[in-house]
Amino acid sequence: MEAAFLKSAFQASQYPPPDEAEVAFAGRSNVGKSSLLNALVNRKNLARTSSTPGRTQAINFFRVNDRFTLVDLPGYGYARVSRDVKKSWRGMVETYLRNRPNLKAVVVIVDIR
Repeated sequence: MEAAFLKSAFQASQYPPPDEAEVAFAGRSNVGKSSLLNALVNRKNLARTSSTPGRTQAINFFRVNDRFTLVDLPGYGYARVSRDVKKSWRGMVETYLRNRPNLKAVVVIVDIR
């Protein structure tokens, strides 16, 4: 499987063109969104992972097989960042989820522990 980092975005004007279907990954900080994305494309370090919650701070786009895009969204909840930063993530994620015309699915990951 071919997979490559496409770009990071903080606002809609920075998104890649809506040419391909997108599947987004959402969930709490440190639930394993980036790790799942890496496992799906069989790559260890495509999406950056960390044991510290809140490392994904932008919307990250990854092109797969030149056919579709996987999207790693910032987490919510346990991130060790300021309240203002967390607040900005909410608006960023909500804008993406509400307005992206080529978003086909959102995978919400839940840690049942």
